[in-house]
Amino acid sequence: MRASHDLTRVAVTYDEPNLVSSAGLLAPAVLTQKLGLAELIDTRLRLGAHGANSATKALSVIGSMLAGGDSIDDVALLEVGAARELFDQRRAPSTVGTWLRDFRWSNARELDGVTRELLARLWAAGAGPDDPAGPLTIDLDSSICRVHGRHKQGAGFGYTKVRGYHPQLATCAQTGQVIFSRLRGGAAAAARGAGSLLAESVSRLRGAGASGPLTVRADSAFYSRAVIATATRLDVRFSITTRQDTRVRRAIATIDDAAWTPIPYWLSTPEVSGADVAEIPYTCFSGPDAVTARLIVRRVRPTPGTQLALFATYSYHAMITDRDGETLELEADHRRHAVVEQSIAELKSAGLAHLPSGKFNANAAWLSLAVIAHNLTRAVGALAGTPRTTVASIRHRLINIPGRLATHARTRTLRLPQRWPWADHFALALAAITALPDG
Repeated sequence: MRASHDLTRVAVTYDEPNLVSSAGLLAPAVLTQKLGLAELIDTRLRLGAHGANSATKALSVIGSMLAGGDSIDDVALLEVGAARELFDQRRAPSTVGTWLRDFRWSNARELDGVTRELLARLWAAGAGPDDPAGPLTIDLDSSICRVHGRHKQGAGFGYTKVRGYHPQLATCAQTGQVIFSRLRGGAAAAARGAGSLLAESVSRLRGAGASGPLTVRADSAFYSRAVIATATRLDVRFSITTRQDTRVRRAIATIDDAAWTPIPYWLSTPEVSGADVAEIPYTCFSGPDAVTARLIVRRVRPTPGTQLALFATYSYHAMITDRDGETLELEADHRRHAVVEQSIAELKSAGLAHLPSGKFNANAAWLSLAVIAHNLTRAVGALAGTPRTTVASIRHRLINIPGRLATHARTRTLRLPQRWPWADHFALALAAITALPDG
């Protein structure tokens, strides 16, 4: 950031017509053409008065989200400089806002159906897991999307005492893609409808080509009869944190001291490990919904000098599972459920940072558009050879590349910066996308 000259003497003008601020949008734009996303949206979506050119309006929003936009006004990113020529089919923010407000609940469900079909097409294009026939993991979670307006339909106060919406999401741990999402009112309980959330997620994975064993991971909010019964019915293994109720605490108290095994944390030895793990059989619930599974418990020694150390020798964290395997491995894998928080944070880093409309159905459609943008970004990263890079890094390295559009002999050329550090990754992604058959 240092310079040998006086930076205050550098003049600034806004008069270059050939610049494209996010020239890397070319890669996901070509991908949408190859997958036939616009045709899919026009086929599925049946809006009323403002339904004309729905695909153009939807892709205008998706394009702005791919570049990091988080509001309707950010659609104007595609109006800047030579982006107007490169992406010549687009709509203004005011037109997009009117289109979103025309959504009914049935239309929001139609757009959600687009996310289902797009997931299958992305996997078929090679932007899915390395081995669709291998084991895959579904992570369930919910999140609070805070709003500040008092006139947002469906927004309310939930268990966090924050006004907002409370969407549910299911992600694939192997790819970071969102399998299924749905918007709910702010006062909705975290696990309300969790059984159908899991059933739809399994259906989407099977429809996308997943033929191997599936496992669902979730926190204690999803510890319910409905989730476990759905997993059992669909032959899905489960790994779910249990609530610390009286029955669970009583079961933990029966574990013999000799049954605890130290967890080999990084840079630790069994003698100095801060936590141990043990397991016992446990019957969840009662009556016809009773399920006997493995109760795996991790006990953690409180940090010396903390308030917890004054009142407890250990803190306990329990989970139930019906999976086969070593106790230590299953417990460690369950803690990796935290990767779902990365996907939620990535959604909130762009499209889901705001739910911009006062209409609930418009915000439900906005959530689906954010999921499409997220999965497209993940796909570009996978095809560029960086599948586990964060969405923010993919956006920074492969999408928000400044470029200059040059036209010669009816051929358009994007001139990108010399010595761009990730030029090889972008070239790899663009070559792989260009080689795809037309959808």
